[in-house]
Amino acid sequence: MSRRSILIVLCISVQAMALSAGDLPMGSAPPPLDVPHMPSRLHAFVWRNWESVNLDRMAEVLGATVEQVAELGASMGLPPHQPVSDDQLARNYIAIIRRNWHLLNYEQLLTLLGWDADRLAHTLKEDDFLWIKLGLLKPACPPLRYAPPDEAAVARAAEIKALVQARFKDEIHQPGEPRFAFARTLSEPLPPASVHVVVPSDGEQPIRFLYAYCALFGDPLMDDAVDPYPEGLLQRLQQVGVNGVWLHVCYRQLAPSTEFPEFGEGWQTRLANLRKLVERGKRYGVKIYLYTNEPRAMPASFYEHRPEMKGVSENDYYAMCTSDPRVRRWLTEAVRHVFREVPGLGGAFTITCSENLTNCWSRGSIKECPRCSKRSAAEVIAEVNQAIAEGVRTGDPNAKTIVWDWAWRDAWSADIIARLPKDVYLMSVSEWDLPITRGGVSTKVGEYSLSAVGPGPRAQRHWELARQAGLKTMAKIQANCTWEISALPYLPVMNLVAEHCAGLAACNVDGMMLSWSLGGYPSPNLELVQAFNRRPVPSVPDALRELATRRYGPAAAPHAVTAWSMFSESFREFPYHGTVVYAGPMQVAPANLLHVKPTGYHSTMVGFPYDDLDNWRAVYPAAVYVGQFRKIADGWKEGLAAFKQVCESAQGDLELQNASQDWVLARAAWCHFASTANQADFIMARNALTEATPAAESQALRARMRELARKEMAIAREMFTLTRMDSRIGYEASNHYYYMPLDMVEKVINCDYVLKQLGDR
Repeated sequence: MSRRSILIVLCISVQAMALSAGDLPMGSAPPPLDVPHMPSRLHAFVWRNWESVNLDRMAEVLGATVEQVAELGASMGLPPHQPVSDDQLARNYIAIIRRNWHLLNYEQLLTLLGWDADRLAHTLKEDDFLWIKLGLLKPACPPLRYAPPDEAAVARAAEIKALVQARFKDEIHQPGEPRFAFARTLSEPLPPASVHVVVPSDGEQPIRFLYAYCALFGDPLMDDAVDPYPEGLLQRLQQVGVNGVWLHVCYRQLAPSTEFPEFGEGWQTRLANLRKLVERGKRYGVKIYLYTNEPRAMPASFYEHRPEMKGVSENDYYAMCTSDPRVRRWLTEAVRHVFREVPGLGGAFTITCSENLTNCWSRGSIKECPRCSKRSAAEVIAEVNQAIAEGVRTGDPNAKTIVWDWAWRDAWSADIIARLPKDVYLMSVSEWDLPITRGGVSTKVGEYSLSAVGPGPRAQRHWELARQAGLKTMAKIQANCTWEISALPYLPVMNLVAEHCAGLAACNVDGMMLSWSLGGYPSPNLELVQAFNRRPVPSVPDALRELATRRYGPAAAPHAVTAWSMFSESFREFPYHGTVVYAGPMQVAPANLLHVKPTGYHSTMVGFPYDDLDNWRAVYPAAVYVGQFRKIADGWKEGLAAFKQVCESAQGDLELQNASQDWVLARAAWCHFASTANQADFIMARNALTEATPAAESQALRARMRELARKEMAIAREMFTLTRMDSRIGYEASNHYYYMPLDMVEKVINCDYVLKQLGDR
């Protein structure tokens, strides 16, 4: 299972049209999940939106008054509602969609968001596979309207209030760090004395680019209210060796066309905002690179008068066939237009297989195209890259084209690379195809792995082919975090990062892409990557010791090096598989609810894990999957004990602050690992209970489920404190907040309910 190869494209016209809620996709439209631990669905709606949406908007959705909504919240022990700013709403819309997916129908969801159906349709389709992350289905939620709670709901709300007061006491009423506080911090310019303004140099620096930690993925250039790369962030990225950032763009939105007059609406606004970013980045030596996954597929109506341009299909969308010279000409002209109109761009990186339906060979249904089916994949894919590279080169001769070999089949790669223009870089995922054995199970790494240290055989093979063809080479890695766990800005597995960088230094790659949408935080991990840019290259122990001393001071440094080693060794046990990283509960683990009965829902790509253990574990037997996460959690706990010495030994305000913040993140990571093991163990016991016949066996399984529910309750209680200490916890750029602090309180309520269902007195 791949995050790109499973893409299902929605049939939504790109032309202006008045969609209604009834036009939005439903998929199989199953019944929504029940919320038996809550007094009612009405109460669940109020709870889950308390930190995300303002009371007046909730009231509008429910047909209630603000006072009635506030009264429902107070009846469950919720703290006084804090107003949600427009900036927070703009940055967290995906979380709002996700947390109401099982509560509201589309009409009410649009009211909650303050959107029209066209905007939601575009978001589901274009915002980093959101429809896939939501499971390719919309639960058929009945309308949710306010009515005074009945006696049973009032009594249950009172029970919840008493539980909240008993478990959280005054802490729930004390202010924590506001959500998105990190965005304000990263936006604040650094003191002038600490800022290095870059003077243009004749020497070419190795490319080190990544995605912004706090950027929006969808259409970032149309709305300048949410700045994807504020000045303070650029300054901080520069300090950790980053000299490039990338943006998700769609070229039909960036350039007008005589061949396709329906393209280009709003291009002036987008390019004006792009110029501002380029000029701002130039002051700090940070260039802007454009994600180039083109040409995007179009609906059938686009081909009504262009039938000979129609390529392969996917769910009522059709590729713009690049065997037609008009399509290639448009692609070159659109890219040229952008790079000519916005001088100083760093370049473009291409994805020509999967991600979205683009060229006819990008998705595999090649027989549908009468032109491309008679040509080789290498010929078509190389031709697309040639067209893009020509547009970049003729638009701005100083800009670079980076050709990413993502999902190229082995049989194609050598021929594609040989056909590429000689002025492009060939980029490979460093760890791809790396063989590993975890828990006795042998498999290979795809990508998004910190637990397996690259470079792997595929990347090294492709880089050698590129050098033979006269091309420069790049490695795509994840230096901060991966889909193994993305809910934290970085993982302190410094040994793994350093070993990977040392391996890449030995391969003499010419540049690095340091993150996909996840992992763009200006972190100590990136400082470590920066150390391996030096010549001569430092040894791994020297690089770790230098970073620890700089971050925590000389007295604390040895303890940090010891803790990092323990974290890294435990993380090597991660049960890696392509399905595991996307389908498992690692991103939301402490907030994921327990279910005494199977939900019947299948886990989704880094969206809803539900209780789908069979999909979580992929090729690993359930007991092995649980055992591997227990190994990670146990080893990580030993690392935490060592890291506690860092907090006690650090001297100086900055060193103490670094130690304290990193302790909170490391502790939160342990909560995720332990919770993943607990939940999988709980589901194993629950499933076995349905087959247990002897009374003693059933009692033992119920006792095990109760024990695990109590463990989950304790982790959720701790995570409530941790999330309120650091607004970065639970956030990822393309998914927004996986969870909010009050989700941890709901998990405690859920666990208490489960214990009662299991007969815990």
